[in-house]
Amino acid sequence: MSSLLAGVGRCDITPAPGTPQGGWGAQTHQRGLGADMPLYATALVVSDTSQSVALIDADAIGFDRQWTDRILEAILKLTGLPRERIRFSCTHTHSGPNTFRLGTITEGLDMAVAYLEELPRRIAGAVWQAQQNLTPVRCAAGSGSCEINVNRRLRLPDGRVVIGNNWDGPVDRTVRVVRLDGLNGDPVATLLHYACHPTIMAWQCKVATPDYPGAARHVVEEQTGSSCLFLQGATGNIGPREGFTGDLSVYRRLGRILGLEAAKVAATISTTPRDERIVEVIQSGAPIAIYAREPIEQQPPLLRVLSRQIALPLASLRPVAELEAEAEAARRAFDRLATSGSEQEIRSARSRATQAGMRAEIARAYEGKTHLGWQLQGIRIGSVALLSVPGEPFTEISQQIVSESPFPDTLFSGYSNGGFGYLPVRSAFAEGGYEVEISPFSADAADIVVKEGVKMLRDLAERNDE
Repeated sequence: MSSLLAGVGRCDITPAPGTPQGGWGAQTHQRGLGADMPLYATALVVSDTSQSVALIDADAIGFDRQWTDRILEAILKLTGLPRERIRFSCTHTHSGPNTFRLGTITEGLDMAVAYLEELPRRIAGAVWQAQQNLTPVRCAAGSGSCEINVNRRLRLPDGRVVIGNNWDGPVDRTVRVVRLDGLNGDPVATLLHYACHPTIMAWQCKVATPDYPGAARHVVEEQTGSSCLFLQGATGNIGPREGFTGDLSVYRRLGRILGLEAAKVAATISTTPRDERIVEVIQSGAPIAIYAREPIEQQPPLLRVLSRQIALPLASLRPVAELEAEAEAARRAFDRLATSGSEQEIRSARSRATQAGMRAEIARAYEGKTHLGWQLQGIRIGSVALLSVPGEPFTEISQQIVSESPFPDTLFSGYSNGGFGYLPVRSAFAEGGYEVEISPFSADAADIVVKEGVKMLRDLAERNDE
C-alpha cells in the first residue's frame, strides 16, 4: 500500500468590481468591471511518513518580495510547513488584478491594497484545507502536445526584435500531466504543466480573467473529476499564437484546446501498473485468449524536497539618477496627455512611462550589487520531478534542463516563490529586444540556472535522504 498522501484545497481570489487591473503598459483604464471567470488559488499538499510539501497555483500575474513573504508567512503560521517546503506559483495572467506595480495606480489604490491584504489569509486557508483532506494516493505522469503557443521574439526587416509570432524560433509544445489517484482509483488531483504567456487578453480587456490557464483547468476538472493545478512553464520568450485581444472567446477557446489535450493525456495514465497473463483460451469461431491483469507490487514513491539560493550575476545597469530622470519625464508627458490626448496618444505615453519606470525600478533595486540570490526549488514525487525558479526563464533553459534530467518526467517552471526578472539565454543578448532590455541579469545567468538545475535534479534522484 502507498505511503504517499495527498490533499487539495482551494479558495476564490476573484477581485471585486472596481479593483484595478494590471499587466499592460498600453492600458488606458485602471479599474476592472468584474470578472469573466473566477480566479482561484489551488493548493496541493503531498506528504509521506516524515515530511510534507505544498504546491500552490494562483491566478495572478505575480507578487513582489514583500507580498510573497506575507503570503508565505501566513501559510507557515497556519499550517506549520517550513518555507522551503512551500512552492507558491503564479499562472502569470496579465488580465487579473494589479498585484505587483501599485506605484502606477492613481485610481482605486485602496481597493488594490484591500485585495492584497486579504490574500495571505485566503491562500493559507486553502493550504490548510488541503492538509485536512490528505488521503493515500498513487502517482503517475504522461505527456502530449498542444500548438497554442509560439516563440514570441520576432525580428522585423529593420532589425528590431518585437513581440510577435516567430514560427521558426525555439518552442516547447509539450503538455505534461501528473495524476494522483486514491487507492480505490478515484482521482484526487491532476497537475497540468504547459509553457505559454497568458497574454491572450490584453489592454482592451476590462474584466478580470485567469486567461487560458483557467479555461484549461476548468476543462480538465470537468473531464477528469479531479481538482486541477496549472503549473506555468518557462515562458520568457513564448506567447500565444493568438493574443493581445479584448475578445473573451479567444482565451476560452485556446484554453479549451489545451484542456482537452491534457484530459486526454490524463485518461491514458495508469497509476496502478498491472501484469498481464493469459488464464484461458475460449473457442468462439476463433480461439480467443482471456487475460487477467493483476496489480504489480511497487515500492512507495519517494518524496523529497530541496531548496537552494543560487547567485545570479547582474547586468551593468545605467546610473539610477539618469533612469529616474527619464522616468519622471515620461510620467510628466503622460500626465499632460491623460486628459487631452487621443486614446492612441494616451496609450503610447502610458506605455513609455511604464517602461521607463520599470528600468528605473530595476536600477534602484540592484544598485551597487553584482549578484542576486535566486531560489531554486526541487520536488520529487516518485519518478516525477518539479523544478522551479522565480522570474521568467526562456524556453531553451527548460529544454536543456529536461534533456539532462535523470527523471523520466521533469516539469520546469518559472513564476515561483516571488521575484520578477526575465532570464534570457546568451544568444538573446546579441539580438536585443524587450526581454533583454528590462532583464536585471547578465548573459551568464541562464547558464548558471541550467547547471544548478541539473545538479539539483541529480541530487533529488539519489535515494538516500539528506
